[in-house]
Amino acid sequence: MTSPLDALHVRHVLGDRPFAEVGGPVLTESDEARGLLAVAGEPGFAGAATVGVYGAGDLGCRAVLRARFPVHALAFHPTAPLLAVGTGAYDGGYFFEGELLLLDWETGATTSLIEPPFGREVLGLTWLDEQALRVLMAPPDDWKDRKAYVEGHLAVVRRADWRALAPGSVTGADLAGPRVPAPRTDGRDEARRVLLALSPGWEPRRHVLAVEQLSDGAVLATLDQDEEDPERPDRTALADGLLLRYRTTGDADRHDRLRIRHGSRDYVDEVLHQRRGPEQRLLSVRSPEGDGVQPLFPFSWEPGETHFPGPGAETDGGDLVHAGTVYHGHGLQPGGSFVVRRAAADGAPRWVFRTDHIATDLDVDRDTAYVAYRNGALLALALHDGTVRRHHRLTVAGVPAVPTALTVTGPGHLLVGTSDGRVLECEFA
Repeated sequence: MTSPLDALHVRHVLGDRPFAEVGGPVLTESDEARGLLAVAGEPGFAGAATVGVYGAGDLGCRAVLRARFPVHALAFHPTAPLLAVGTGAYDGGYFFEGELLLLDWETGATTSLIEPPFGREVLGLTWLDEQALRVLMAPPDDWKDRKAYVEGHLAVVRRADWRALAPGSVTGADLAGPRVPAPRTDGRDEARRVLLALSPGWEPRRHVLAVEQLSDGAVLATLDQDEEDPERPDRTALADGLLLRYRTTGDADRHDRLRIRHGSRDYVDEVLHQRRGPEQRLLSVRSPEGDGVQPLFPFSWEPGETHFPGPGAETDGGDLVHAGTVYHGHGLQPGGSFVVRRAAADGAPRWVFRTDHIATDLDVDRDTAYVAYRNGALLALALHDGTVRRHHRLTVAGVPAVPTALTVTGPGHLLVGTSDGRVLECEFA
């Protein structure tokens, strides 16, 4: 019997290219003895900064790491299959936060080593030998410290077996060290030079916003474009029948149009600001003339909860299947992300599926709802009751990928856009 976790087959990768995983590079580090190259990318989809480990010969990706903060330092362990990664940023008000991450590029496992809650912004890393790692860090904060942005602390962390370290096992005592100059360097130009020398046709791309199959069989992908990016052509033909369109995502207006596939009407998220109490969010439809909106029902079906909308689709019978999140002052809580099927007449939920991760896109066919998530999961839910039919962790050539757009092209057949600008032709068994 086929396992639900092994039920998705990636038949073709469109728009593939070397170093696709990292986006715009900010730093590189080579291990010539083992023929490896580590590349760190700038923060991209959902604010994550990606680090990839590549073979210097074939440029194939061996492993990836996704960090919460910008990456400042990379260092290969002298003998073990480990890459130390230093990250961090100023929080805008007091602390220099960050992480010391350890990527096992054989297994793909990542460990965050510094004890919580704030960590340290790590600026530099050097392996002195197999057991000693020299760490350069920003000061913990800038309180009455004018030189906090040009100086830091230097420490040497020693461990007998770095592959056996537990999360949070590097303490403040391990990181105590003298104050030294710590200039903040920018490695972007050098990183781009390295990648272009290895792959002259290389170019960075941001995440796929939407993907569709055209009537002639070609695939059209809309990619996010940073406002500071140079102007790009409306369409660019690529290999494998993939066409790209670039779009800069801007601020939403008061009546924010919702991405509801197969919609018979133009659905909008209407926000009602009240003098007393929290704002209300209504699922509404725009009038055919475009001169107003008509409320259908509140987004939240639970008293006391505020629901934020996500992607959705309309079924053949007019019901809505849409994703969303439950607002909480401390961020997304366990079970705070949902997919719901709602009756067309009054919005009553026919079923609700909850999880801990935010959905990035959703589409339906006659009997299945397909959902993509930020944690790399692709789910197939039964359309009649919301039960899980298939659950898959998306990978490309064995390396984890993040789905950001999804379109059903036939029963069990999907086009999946990724956070690194590629499109996968997939099939659920």
